Amino acid sequence: FSMFSALIFCLCLCWPSEQEPISSTDKPIERTPENYSMDFSTPRSLTEEEIPDVVNQFRIAARNALEAGFDGVELHAGNGYLLDQFMKDGVNDRADGYGGSLENRCRFTLEVVDAVSNQIGPYCVGVRLSPYSGCLGCRDSDPDELAVYMARELNRRDILYLNVVEPEMSWEGDAGALGAGHHRLQAMRDTFDGTLMVGGGYGREEGNCAIAEEYADLVAYGRLFLANPDLPERFRRNAPLNKYDRATFYTDDPVVGYTDYPFLGQTSKGNGMM
Repeated sequence: FSMFSALIFCLCLCWPSEQEPISSTDKPIERTPENYSMDFSTPRSLTEEEIPDVVNQFRIAARNALEAGFDGVELHAGNGYLLDQFMKDGVNDRADGYGGSLENRCRFTLEVVDAVSNQIGPYCVGVRLSPYSGCLGCRDSDPDELAVYMARELNRRDILYLNVVEPEMSWEGDAGALGAGHHRLQAMRDTFDGTLMVGGGYGREEGNCAIAEEYADLVAYGRLFLANPDLPERFRRNAPLNKYDRATFYTDDPVVGYTDYPFLGQTSKGNGMM
């Protein structure tokens, strides 16, 4: 997956500039520490007639990615982005064909998957989901049902892989610590026959355990990779890890937070402390 392009469709990327961001709703996003205390523009609810055009934008983006040399695309349908806003009933308050029932709320996402798969082939498509996450206020009243439904529908579409964020993860010290929700994705594992990738709070031992138990086929690392540019080598040696600094995530600083974490044997420049 080294040449996969993540289609992270933020609201601002789906619509022309200087217009309201689009969503499944017109409810504003609450400003909380969980949302990095950022200010968000109040979105505009997409009309049912506009949705096919947005689906087509995903299709075109996927085609462009392959023409640019990528091997495939990952559709970002989690973490509070546009598709996640349609799937979660804590956000989606629609009364049309894209709201209400679970099937209606997932309809938009599956239409995007179908359009992209028809354009570039399902063997070039991965999908990221976070059914248990409440990122940017996107929560669902029955995440277990949502998780299994999407796993079943994506399994029918024979996509290349499914990338899922673990629920109820905690973080302690230098290593990830799975919380009480460990193995809560087992129903998705049992439903999805393709390659399953999991991520969120994993450390070295937890990742090895997930693979050994056949709970997952791949384990994704995010925060640890930000802070440890040589993470695979550190895992191989079971070496100490740099601590990440969450305050520097998602900033526009070209130096602090992304390029100043030391490799093994290097001296810290002030951010990535051993």
